[in-house]
Amino acid sequence: MPKVHVRTYGCQMNERDSEQVVRMFIEGGYTVTADEAEADAILINTCSVRDQAEQKALGKMGLLAVHRRHRPHVVYGFMGCMAQSRGEELLARFPHLDLVLGTQKYHKAFDYVDAILNRRLEARMDDPALSLKGGTVCDIAEEEGSQNTIRDHLPKALQATAFVSIMQGCNMRCTFCIVPDTRGRERGRPIREIIGEVRQLAALGVREVTLLGQIVNLYGRNEFPRLDGKSPFVQLLEAVHEVEGIERIRFTSPHPIGYRADLIRAFTYLPKLCSHIHFPMQSGSDRILEAMRRPYKSAKFIAICEAMQAARTDLAITTDVIVGFPGETEEDFQASVAAVERLQFDNAFVFRYSPRRDTPAAGMAGQLSESVKELRNQAMLEVVNRLAIAKNQAQVGTRQQVLCEGPSKTNSARLTGRTSQNKIVVFEGDAARLTGRLVDLHIDHTTGFTLYGTLV
Repeated sequence: MPKVHVRTYGCQMNERDSEQVVRMFIEGGYTVTADEAEADAILINTCSVRDQAEQKALGKMGLLAVHRRHRPHVVYGFMGCMAQSRGEELLARFPHLDLVLGTQKYHKAFDYVDAILNRRLEARMDDPALSLKGGTVCDIAEEEGSQNTIRDHLPKALQATAFVSIMQGCNMRCTFCIVPDTRGRERGRPIREIIGEVRQLAALGVREVTLLGQIVNLYGRNEFPRLDGKSPFVQLLEAVHEVEGIERIRFTSPHPIGYRADLIRAFTYLPKLCSHIHFPMQSGSDRILEAMRRPYKSAKFIAICEAMQAARTDLAITTDVIVGFPGETEEDFQASVAAVERLQFDNAFVFRYSPRRDTPAAGMAGQLSESVKELRNQAMLEVVNRLAIAKNQAQVGTRQQVLCEGPSKTNSARLTGRTSQNKIVVFEGDAARLTGRLVDLHIDHTTGFTLYGTLV
């Protein structure tokens, strides 16, 4: 039985795409291995939004060439955003690479890999020198309906949470972002198909779903009508809320341009919606937001956050901030700091701007030095971490409801879960009995970013 190894770099959408690919290989008779040295096919799925993920993936593929000497039949492939953006260039860069598969072709991964592998194995039976024959494939073409192919999950014992892809693509064209070119235009799945997937997950014991989209709150705006003043996304939230067995709903990531009154109001009458949103700000400077082609001003972003906090008083907000964008002055940077301080985010991902190929920002005047970007990165992290630690410290001594997700990744003798506000809590307990259950915990202490509790 052939073995496949799939490695993922990047965001939750990449994780969800990889799960779909692995499911197809299992259905095709492969087994999944964590050991790349014993795999017959090695696939790397990576994001191009941040340079770090891309560089890790390129480095890893280069290191994998060593296996070809001992296992010449192995099939090597790149999938995802970097594959989409670089295409044939990757085949030229890595002589051992066999497959480059774009973001609308995940559903073809098994067929391509299996065909190449079988041709190699059959050729090797006649002449070992022929084992490298089998051809290369680069498939990055658009495909209508591809958004509907990310729908299957891997059955897992004691699975409490799952990601659900509701759409693909983005129409926004932010000047720093390559996603519209790598993921294509917005394409939403029908609500009935999404609800069918959620029902299947609930039947497997999943209690929390996270709805995924590049700009998730713009779901269906081009395909489906508004009803009773509600956007397609709010209609979807209401439908998921009705699924028996689902107790929590999250979504990521929304955009201010589509964050309207109906979505804010949903937090007042849909109790299964978790009290947390990840809401990318990117910058607190109107001048930089305009250069980023983000169609809102800082005051608008702040107003939405404050309206959300009024609708759900225990709401936690996390965000993304880019520092060192081309032309960013010290005044612009301080405007971002002031916005973070005002909104008191529970946490934030802080990114040093990195030029992405074929994006307008990469060619802008006023590119900042790495030293300036690093100074601002560290200064912003100091603010973000101070606020996050204070928020977590305020939880000590309180009683919190946590969805148990199973054993902790860092210490399997303990359990881990998240509050509705998406704060990680570690505690003692029986995994078989508690995984997938909402439990009440007394928060005993915090190490800064992780809470520790005791079952009540």
